Amino acid sequence: MTSKIADDAMPTMRHATDELLKTAGNAVDSTRDYASDALVRAEGRARELRGSIDPVVDMLTSRAQKLARHSLDLASEAKYRAERSLKHASRATTRYVADQPVRSVLIAAAVGATVALLISSSRHRNRNRY
Repeated sequence: MTSKIADDAMPTMRHATDELLKTAGNAVDSTRDYASDALVRAEGRARELRGSIDPVVDMLTSRAQKLARHSLDLASEAKYRAERSLKHASRATTRYVADQPVRSVLIAAAVGATVALLISSSRHRNRNRY
């Protein structure tokens, strides 16, 4: 019976992991898009001002653009690492649940009870404040 419960829980865990990966990817993509838009705007503004800009300011603009590009590369690398880490954790968790179904159900029950206790305690504290 506990193996059945663990088997039923695995799709939910996979879905939750997939959703977490998707959310992390979307956050990184959104940040990258925002930075890319800012870079395009900065490059356009730099071109407009180039005719009247001092060479030192031109050099600083170039460095800022390189830094922005480097930041975008770092964001992409961080996204890749996060996805790889989450996939590894997902595989390890799935493997653990398959190998230890009873223990997995007990751990899930303990976590659920703890979360329920914390929520109940928080609600009780909020009622006493008012």
